[in-house]
Amino acid sequence: MKIALDPYMHRHLALPDLVAKTAELGFDQIELSPRADFLDWWVYPRATRDRMEAFKQALRQHQVGLASLQPMYRWASPFEDERQWAMRCWKKAIEVAIEMECPLMISEFGRGASPERSVGERPGTNTRELCEAAWFRSMDELLPIFEREGITLSVEPHPEDWVEQLQPAIDIVKNIGSSALKISYIAPHTFYYGDDLAGQLREAAPLLAHVRVADTFNHKASSQLRYIVNPPGSSHIRVHQHLDIGQGEIDWDTFFATLADIGFDGVLSSCVFAWEERADESGHFMRQQIQQYLNRHAR
Repeated sequence: MKIALDPYMHRHLALPDLVAKTAELGFDQIELSPRADFLDWWVYPRATRDRMEAFKQALRQHQVGLASLQPMYRWASPFEDERQWAMRCWKKAIEVAIEMECPLMISEFGRGASPERSVGERPGTNTRELCEAAWFRSMDELLPIFEREGITLSVEPHPEDWVEQLQPAIDIVKNIGSSALKISYIAPHTFYYGDDLAGQLREAAPLLAHVRVADTFNHKASSQLRYIVNPPGSSHIRVHQHLDIGQGEIDWDTFFATLADIGFDGVLSSCVFAWEERADESGHFMRQQIQQYLNRHAR
């Protein structure tokens, strides 16, 4: 198993300094989420050759591995110009992964078109169906490249994506049937995925390549005033957190015990976003907590 840090709370650091910080916090793997000077949100990769070389040199110097890269492009947009742009960005991002010798790329199923554009103008339009169709077209184009290059793509259903729950995401990946396409389980999205944490991990096990660890509160709790939004009862709000272990309501013993039972041996990353004012403390704490739970439930 690779235990990685998503260093988003340290994104102000230059890439070589980011590697040094990752090692300082006790991690020997980086999960590089979007950042402005490498793979930024929605735009063409900014990873120049000089920047990649400096990054690789720092990884070697500090004996840190690049466990995963996370591109974020609108590959599920029902607008074909946006989808085609996403394909161009994705192909460049794959070139970056090859240059960086990174075996795993992770992303979300996608929320469709950019906020400035609407697909609701045609009567009877079902946005989720259009996004699903666009995403499948993108898979037809990208998966042969992943397969040829020996890179794994792991996808996660995300709150507000065209698919938000782990099931049917698992069925979608199974039905595509590509050896290069796998599933991610994002612990802070647990309460959107469904009600059976252990059962879902077990169902995902044959396809599970990547999990993210951070705590969250159960947005489905019985108190209607746990989260107050205006207008009341809005169906478009997707609330979750990325907290330190123990600050939310995930059953971590069940989580780690199930990972041990299924023999998970992929990338497990600490993915806390909430505490930028105490990012170092959070990083140290998460590394220690993850190891304690792994040791407790070792098989």
